[in-house]
Amino acid sequence: MKITDVTTFVIKNPPPAFGGRYFIVVKLTTDTGIVGYGEIYAATFGPHTISAMVDDVAARWVIDQDPNRIELMWRRIYSSGYALRPDPTLVGIMSGLEMACWDIVGKDAGKPIHDLLGGRVHEKLRTYTYLYPSAGYREVYTNPDHAAARAVNEIERGFTALKFDPAGPYTAFDGHMPSQDDIANSVQMIARLRGAVGPKADLLFGTHGQFTAAGAIRLARELEPFDPLWFEEPCAPDLPHEMARVASHTTIPIATGERLTTVSEFAALGRHQAASIWQPNLGRCGGILAGKKIAAIAEVNGCQIAPHLYSGPILGAANVQLAATLPNLLIIEGIREWNGFHADLLNTPIVWEDGYVIPPTAPGLGVELNEEVALANPWPEGDGGPLHLSMVSDPVR
Repeated sequence: MKITDVTTFVIKNPPPAFGGRYFIVVKLTTDTGIVGYGEIYAATFGPHTISAMVDDVAARWVIDQDPNRIELMWRRIYSSGYALRPDPTLVGIMSGLEMACWDIVGKDAGKPIHDLLGGRVHEKLRTYTYLYPSAGYREVYTNPDHAAARAVNEIERGFTALKFDPAGPYTAFDGHMPSQDDIANSVQMIARLRGAVGPKADLLFGTHGQFTAAGAIRLARELEPFDPLWFEEPCAPDLPHEMARVASHTTIPIATGERLTTVSEFAALGRHQAASIWQPNLGRCGGILAGKKIAAIAEVNGCQIAPHLYSGPILGAANVQLAATLPNLLIIEGIREWNGFHADLLNTPIVWEDGYVIPPTAPGLGVELNEEVALANPWPEGDGGPLHLSMVSDPVR
């Protein structure tokens, strides 16, 4: 079996664009007619530039290759130009192509990917969601009452874990020291949420590496009375020794990983004891096999895995396949209950019931891209806008 063709879909995520402004999905086709899908999580360049990069990488290292030889293909791409070091864009592209190969291998074997990775250890997977705005409650990021109302609504749906990040903007000059307003707003938000949900849900306090270690320690001290499940990426992700300093000064578990790529960057978390909860994004960290290796490194370091998802449903499906096999799984991220445009993009949506995803048993990823919907929602050519909705403030603070 050989790979004969690669196609990239750059899909515009319509408003409210939960999970990102666009999704980059790759499709590999084999000479036996089997099709595999993968998704890339990369935002360093515009999405159509990423698409051109996919074509370049695939022409040199993927076309005419056997999709079963995933490790060999990965190493060949990673060593291209003899860089052999983490590069979030290249490894993001590799991740999507690798994911598509796994989809092909699973379909060829007639088995879901989780059966090829040691089998399921979980029959269902606990999920969390961000507190996204809704009609009547638009200011969930800044208004504690709006956030509390949405939190109660999500608990009524079945969620038992909710994420929010009220700690102020991040800038081109992070890390910085949180202002008194940043600290006060954070405390007000988490206090209101804890009062609204009580012990019914875990609260996941998100930040995006915007603080120095000293600043993060100050903020964590004020959050501790509300017992959040985690304090996410409190300082820059490439400073694990500084993150370890935060971890040693707070009782709140530290979580990080959405911006890390390859096993080497995750291994540094273990060496420094920087975080007890690791959050690989399978569309950036190197793919499904890399995710399995990262989880194994976490396991021997006494850490848990909480796969990151600010992406589309193909990547979400890959998270589900891997998560089902992990003895050290904590929770997986969802985009609300995997409905809306995320469901529209799949021929058969991911099954979500009462706060849990049910791993599919169909071969490969267990889902298929609805290409008609994907093609009907193209991201405009020439628009090189960021993946995320604009959350980076004017760097002059």
